[in-house]
Formats: sequence, structure tokens, C-alpha cells
Amino acid sequence: MRPVVLAALQMACSPDRDANLDRAERLIREAARKGANIILPQELFEYPYFCQDEAPDLLLRAEPAEGHVAIARMQALAKELGVVIPVSFYERAGQARFNSIAIIDADGRNLGIYRKSHIPQGSGYQEKYYFSPGDTGFRVFDTRFGRIGVGICWDQWFPETARAMALMGAEMLFFPTAIGSELLDPDWDSAAHWQRVMQGHAGANLMPLVAANRIGTEPGRSGTELTFYGSSFIADATGAKLAEADRTSETVLTARFDLDEVAALRACWGVFRDRRPELYGPLTTLDGTTRRT
Repeated sequence: MRPVVLAALQMACSPDRDANLDRAERLIREAARKGANIILPQELFEYPYFCQDEAPDLLLRAEPAEGHVAIARMQALAKELGVVIPVSFYERAGQARFNSIAIIDADGRNLGIYRKSHIPQGSGYQEKYYFSPGDTGFRVFDTRFGRIGVGICWDQWFPETARAMALMGAEMLFFPTAIGSELLDPDWDSAAHWQRVMQGHAGANLMPLVAANRIGTEPGRSGTELTFYGSSFIADATGAKLAEADRTSETVLTARFDLDEVAALRACWGVFRDRRPELYGPLTTLDGTTRRT
């Protein structure tokens, strides 16, 4: 047996960066007390979600990974508690800025960085202004408690993300996110759709999946506001939800898995044995037919 306990955190974020880091630390400690080995905070948890508006001063929030306050703090906490923490942060690298995540192992080492591949652009979610498309490609990381693949928010809507990480050897999938109301249609509620898409990733790739979202209503600069709908969850290798948060409560979710048992299920189901990569050429194009020469 290779037992592992996975955790998702869900919290509101205030304009006070230190308070947000304190809150995240408190929830991580709570998850560790519940036996969690890998603990997932939500996307960009240091601040309110700042991509509602295009504001040049907010570009200054990007910081290099080396010496980053949140990463350093989570490294110390991971080492103290003996847990793995994927840490979402706004990264500056040279003249570029990325929506990134650092994977902190249970001894406090930074195993590396993944930069968000798919960058959305829409009313209230104007991420193309703040982030360049990630240049790391999909990555997996060998942690003390197993091999993990981590996507970031908009990545979660693309089955290619999850399948690529599974093919690279991921045993568990993690998706920190920030998603809620839609400014163009206040009645549009994507929470159930959001969950079902990721449940499909878990079921199609036969591995556990953890999704962490934020809660609360956050104002923008131009009189707008977004209400984040929480609904964080942990799914098993068939896509069934084992733990689920509500839409408004600060929450720590946990679920236990045996990675050997999951691996046996994944092997016997045959979806990786029966793949036909030679037929998947359209996936490498934008229009399904055209090839670049």
C-alpha cells in the first residue's frame, strides 16, 4: 500500500497580503492536523483576484521566484509539517510575467515551477494583460508522497492538460483556481459545469483530482465585483466526489487514497493501453486540419 491524504483549501482573500498568508498558513496547519500529506491552496491566494481590470500598477505585484515572500514562507511551513504544498504566485522573470506555481516538497525544497499554459481573456478575467503564456510545458513532479501534475485555473478546462500530465506519469492531479460570477451575465453559474469537467479528467485518467477555489465577493477598480463560488472538491479515480465544500465557507477538505490500488485500477482499465497517438494529429492544430510547415 502507498497511502496518501490529499487536501484542498478554500478561503476568502483580503487586500492585506500578510493576513492572506496568515490565513493560508492556519488552514495548512489544520489540514496537516487532519493527516494531509499534499495540501493545495487556491490560485493567487496572496491577494484578491486582481485581473478584473487592466491596471498598470498591479503589474508591479509580479516578483521573481527567488526570494519570493510566499514561496519562502511555505517552504519553511512544508519543512516543519512534513507536507507538500503547491504555491501559486505571480512571477516576474526578466521582462515577462507568468501565472506560476512552485511545488514545495515535504523537506522544504522547491522542486520546480510550472507556468500556466492557457491564459483566458474575458470580462472580469483579463489575464492576458497580466500574464504571458507559460513556457514550461506541462510538468510532473516527484514528491515525497507520489508523482503529481498541477494545472492552473483555465488549464482545467482542457482535457489535453490532464492527459498530458497523466502520460508523463502523474499519479494525482491538482488544479488551484479562481472562478466565480460572470460580469456579462450575473445569472450564469458555471459551478456544476466546472466540477463536471474536472471529474471527467479524474475519471478519464483514472487518478485522484483536487480542485481548490476561493470564496467571497471582491470589488474591481471600475465599480465591478466578482463573487467566487467556492465548491472546491476532491474526486476519486472514477471521477466521483469524495469531499466537497459549499459556496461560502472557509474550508479544509481531505480524502485518503492508496496509490497502489489506484495504479492497479488504471492499468486494468485499458485506456492507456488502447490509445492511438497516430490518430491524434488534429490535436496539434488550431483548426483540426491545417499543419504548419
